[in-house]
Amino acid sequence: MNGRLLARVPGAWILLACIGLLALNLRGPFVAVAPVVDIMQVELGFSPVVLGLLTSIPVLCFSLSAPLASLAARRLGAEFAVTLTILGVLAGVVVRSSGGPALVVAGTVLIGLAITVGNIAVPLIIRRDFSPLRQGTAMGVYTAALNIGSFLTSVVTAPLAELAGWRTALAAVGILAVAAIAFWTAAVGVRSAFVPTNVEVAGGQERPAVKGSGWITAGLTAGFAGQAFSYYAVTAWLPSYLNDELGMSASAAGAGSSIFQILAIVGGLGVPFAAKYSSTTTVAVTLGVLWTAVPAGLLLAPGLWWLWSVCGGIAQGGGITLIFIAIIKLARDQASAGRMSAIVQGVGYCFAAVAPPLVGFVHDTAGSWTPALLVVLASVLTFFLSTTLAVRLVPKGR
Repeated sequence: MNGRLLARVPGAWILLACIGLLALNLRGPFVAVAPVVDIMQVELGFSPVVLGLLTSIPVLCFSLSAPLASLAARRLGAEFAVTLTILGVLAGVVVRSSGGPALVVAGTVLIGLAITVGNIAVPLIIRRDFSPLRQGTAMGVYTAALNIGSFLTSVVTAPLAELAGWRTALAAVGILAVAAIAFWTAAVGVRSAFVPTNVEVAGGQERPAVKGSGWITAGLTAGFAGQAFSYYAVTAWLPSYLNDELGMSASAAGAGSSIFQILAIVGGLGVPFAAKYSSTTTVAVTLGVLWTAVPAGLLLAPGLWWLWSVCGGIAQGGGITLIFIAIIKLARDQASAGRMSAIVQGVGYCFAAVAPPLVGFVHDTAGSWTPALLVVLASVLTFFLSTTLAVRLVPKGR
């Protein structure tokens, strides 16, 4: 099926459903490790360092292999790149669940590399196959589905591991990949899905070069770095904070922190809607204020942690949506969109990878959560200022 035909109703909804199903596979496979990490440590004899790598390896892949993933998506065709993503995730899930420590690490690396390709390819498809009026909605669905996948995996993995073991629990994530490849092949056709086609450079809407595009890219990169650092730091340490500061049990703290994850759906779907009725600058400022409420609120009024989690959840889901909407609307063509996305993600996820260990180190060294939260506050303010300055340069009507 021709990609451009999918941009018309009802074809757009078919493509949108495929993007949502694909996105369910782009975070869940590595989030699934956290609920069963203690069981894996006992059975496989992993050190704490190796256990940490099981969740940080995919994020490092997002950073280090982003340029190569961008090249692959543009030279092989976005449809084929999506197929590589889904099959790579499926293969990585199988390898990770089938053997000893070496295969667990190898499967994790494969998952990270495959997801990196998807991170780059999906925005290119949205830019090419959706009209400008629908691009924001498609990006919102994509980012919302990322968080739905994370949430569902976090909720299901632990109970399933108790019933059938951690290997089965981790392998079960592959069911979503099987469904995704089936729907994707049906939507774009066997040839487009499995035969590389160098069509990306010429595809999509071409626009005049935006004045100051280099500064815009730098601003979006800094904003995404602040967003990614804050997200991974809060995701990693919010349960520990709730346990230490408020005396919540581990299960209650975990359930409480899930608010931060699930509210991202509101942000992801809400930003495109809000952008129709207000400027992108107003949207960026609103998200910045909501994000700032997380570290500031936990410092000043920890008892209202649930409110700060709601604010942060909306902000983190909306923040990544806003940045990628800016990329696909500002890029001159598909090639520049791929390059800009690779720069933003490559640098941003590098900061994300160091966030959990750095914040943990600051907390352990100081013996208090205050300095650690101040580090998060600095990263949130980086997102706030950089993103606001970058998106205000988006020309009206783009």
